[in-house]
Amino acid sequence: MSVAMAPRPNQNTRAHEYDQQKQSRVLQGGVMRSVRVIELQLVAFIMVFSASGLVPLFDLAFPIFASLYLLALSRLAFPSYSYKSNELMKSDCERRSSMFRAYEIVGTTLGLFLPLAYVLGGFARGDEHAVRSATPHLFLLSFQILTHNLITALSLFSPPVRALVPLLYTVRGIFVILDWINDVWLNKTLPSNANFQDIAWCWFGKSLAVANLGYFSVNLFCFLIPIFLPRAFERYFKDTGEISSKMAEDKSSASSTLTVKKSQAPNNKSD
Repeated sequence: MSVAMAPRPNQNTRAHEYDQQKQSRVLQGGVMRSVRVIELQLVAFIMVFSASGLVPLFDLAFPIFASLYLLALSRLAFPSYSYKSNELMKSDCERRSSMFRAYEIVGTTLGLFLPLAYVLGGFARGDEHAVRSATPHLFLLSFQILTHNLITALSLFSPPVRALVPLLYTVRGIFVILDWINDVWLNKTLPSNANFQDIAWCWFGKSLAVANLGYFSVNLFCFLIPIFLPRAFERYFKDTGEISSKMAEDKSSASSTLTVKKSQAPNNKSD
């Protein structure tokens, strides 16, 4: 005789919560993938007018230096020993909380979309000063996105090298934003008879520069340095220690096997 058991309320509740979490993750993943596609499309557009003489020579050379430095680190200082750590880093990125995903979207909007609108508006208004002041920031951020997407897609780079990409570009980007603030706050003045649109446009550029400085400073000093970078090094050295211990175990087992074979050899000869 079999007795039909009704599912417990807790089981139904847990199953419902699991379905909701799964749907939320799928939705968030779709949003983030669409954001990534938009970023890549914008990067291609930004590179066109950033190479038209609006970016200083030092900022043009910085991505080359950063790329060579990261390649040197990946070969000499922090080579990738474990495919597992790279997959764990990808899975950590996919399991980010909704709050952190919102933080990323705010950063993309504040650092990429609004400055792009500001530069395009400067082109439309004939404001060359606004275009020149904000273009170096867009140029560096576009290279950061390209480098990050390329390194994330490949499994050839260790977690410390991946963590150094946003760190290097953010440090340099803060100095570029400081130059942007200096241009829009100190080097630009409005005429006394300026209309409301010109005043609003001027304050939009000033507010945008200050907001970017605040966001990227918080990102550097409150997330990248104290949290993101230590976790990357911890994972790397943990994997390196596991590989070293495994190699030592294999070496000891091989030596013990060789010793046993040598000890068995005289017995075989005597037989």
